[in-house]
Amino acid sequence: MTDAQIWTVILLLGAGTYLIRFSFLGLIGNRPMPEIVLRFLRYTPVAVLPGMVAPLVLWPAATNGDPDPARLMAALVTVLVGLWRKNVLLAILAGGVTLAIGLFATGQV
Repeated sequence: MTDAQIWTVILLLGAGTYLIRFSFLGLIGNRPMPEIVLRFLRYTPVAVLPGMVAPLVLWPAATNGDPDPARLMAALVTVLVGLWRKNVLLAILAGGVTLAIGLFATGQV
């Protein structure tokens, strides 16, 4: 691709992103939102975080896309501790410690 094509794609994607956000924030940002929309928006972080983490757990680049037992175990411990203790920070800490131990045990660190 030429430099002009790359910059054209970047500018078009930037404009598209701006228009998508403006359609929500700029056009209806000063109006009260319906209760059902507010209820759905409360679940956005709960959906986004697993969506960002799942590909890193299931297809890590360090193992050429093959599932890694250390990462799978860390994800499992994180979910179990989160369900058991209902504490996000404790779940993240438990998963991080499990990942560190798993990577050390498999010689990846």
